[in-house]
Amino acid sequence: MVEQSGPAARPRVAQIEPGGAAVTLETSESLFDLGVALNACGYDADLDRSAPVRGEVRAELNEMLAGSEEARASRDAVCSYITLHRLSDSGLSVGQYVSLSLYLSPPPELTPNVAETDLPPQAAAVVNILPLLRTFAQEAKLHLIWLHHRAEYEALVERVHEPMTRTVLNTNIYLHQPVSSYDGRRFLVLLEPMLSPSLTNARIYGYDYIIVTSPDNTAGDPVRMDQIRHIYLHYVIEPMVYSRGSAMERIQPMLRGVQDAPLEFSYKSDVVALMTECLIKAVEARTYETSTPKPKKPASKDRAEGERYAAEKDIYDRETAVAREKQVAIDEQQGWVLTGYFYRSLQMMERNSDGLRDEIAPMIYTMDVDHERRHAEQIEFSKTSSADPLGRAPVAPRKLSDMDQAEISLMKGDTATAEEIAEKVQADPRGDHGRALYVLARVDLMQRDAPKAQLEFQEALTTTKDPRTIAWSHIYLGRLYDSMNPPNRERAVDEYKAALANRDSRPDTKIAAENGIKKPFALPQREAKPRSEDDSDFDPTGKAEKEAYKPDATPKSPAPH
Repeated sequence: MVEQSGPAARPRVAQIEPGGAAVTLETSESLFDLGVALNACGYDADLDRSAPVRGEVRAELNEMLAGSEEARASRDAVCSYITLHRLSDSGLSVGQYVSLSLYLSPPPELTPNVAETDLPPQAAAVVNILPLLRTFAQEAKLHLIWLHHRAEYEALVERVHEPMTRTVLNTNIYLHQPVSSYDGRRFLVLLEPMLSPSLTNARIYGYDYIIVTSPDNTAGDPVRMDQIRHIYLHYVIEPMVYSRGSAMERIQPMLRGVQDAPLEFSYKSDVVALMTECLIKAVEARTYETSTPKPKKPASKDRAEGERYAAEKDIYDRETAVAREKQVAIDEQQGWVLTGYFYRSLQMMERNSDGLRDEIAPMIYTMDVDHERRHAEQIEFSKTSSADPLGRAPVAPRKLSDMDQAEISLMKGDTATAEEIAEKVQADPRGDHGRALYVLARVDLMQRDAPKAQLEFQEALTTTKDPRTIAWSHIYLGRLYDSMNPPNRERAVDEYKAALANRDSRPDTKIAAENGIKKPFALPQREAKPRSEDDSDFDPTGKAEKEAYKPDATPKSPAPH
């Protein structure tokens, strides 16, 4: 489960203090209180795999509840709230409260350290539990229970510390990533044994990458170290990719190759997210080790032993290479179509003994986009995709809404289908009218009716509550202001700033809005040529429409909205 928010829109989470190390492993009493409340209200997931302290806390709480009518009444009030706010997905239900805990002051206050309007949507949905939780924590004496088991929590932290440190260090060594001091960004792992060990909650809040996980008492590793490593790769790699925002427009055609892949819609509409995940999977494939033990180099210089080691090492290397190539193939069949490209690029990086920070620019700027897109279109995709603890893809992608289908039609250049779907949704009293207006406005841009598109973008802003629709309506209006004759640059910049201030956290939104603030949007000049399947001038975020929108369709100055 993921909740993400851009740096401009989110304050720092409560557990992260200024200064100190960039990578930390901690516990949180606020998270403990919410975890205990969930357990008191029937949350029993993976009890048999949990650390013993979870059972001990539950037993101590039950003893407290048995002796206090006030404690039982406060528990019942909390449980009624949790029942009313239960979601169909149990992981998402728990995730709401995990999200909220990250923005709470320590007990006994348990109050948000930001305005409620600044809380992530997941947390805001359950913020009204807090008065009930405070009463429950007081009546059930949760602070005393926390203190009683503090040593066990510290022992769990100590158990996880060494393997986590080793994982981070090995990842840095492979990427040639320097171990730097605190630079304003944080990678935080929070341990909470009151939650299920099979559930990893990962989030990005501004500059903070946060994982909430629970130790597994039955596994070899105390926690899912592969997931922690995956999220740490996001922490390291995402800023490198985002800083190459100027190259993203050229790579947008790659999205055409994943429209039939079993990916979440956000990956099909955001090339930065798609490319980042493919690069991370390529790193994981390049460092994948088989279950066969790696041969140990003999200490002696005996020739026979040396030859035997060389033979064993050769077999091991060949088996590992085959296993890695197989993993790349699986990743690409699941929709991560650039994994193979980055896998080969990383191989060259290893030979050159360079680090990813040095090599990422050539990887992105020299990519043969047409070749990679054609490769993607030839892949026979599987029916499901792998789960990503910090990405946006579940094991099976959610069913696409009508408006998702309309936007996919736009990506494919099928304006007629997109318009038909949007008009049908508009006519439905229960339809998503805001997104329908947004899609119709984009269709109008592609049909060179800029004045009509402008009015529809403005109406969409007053109709929808969807953060992405709002942000991109502002971006399109900014581009329209930039394209006027003469341009209205001041109004355009206001629109780009409004897009940045919105809650949509996707990187393509941030890149487009920041680019608009830096310089006016310019209509590209292209030689006329027949359109073919190889044309790659589409863009689900809207950049494609500028190809169809010509200066002769310059809108009149719109009224303020």
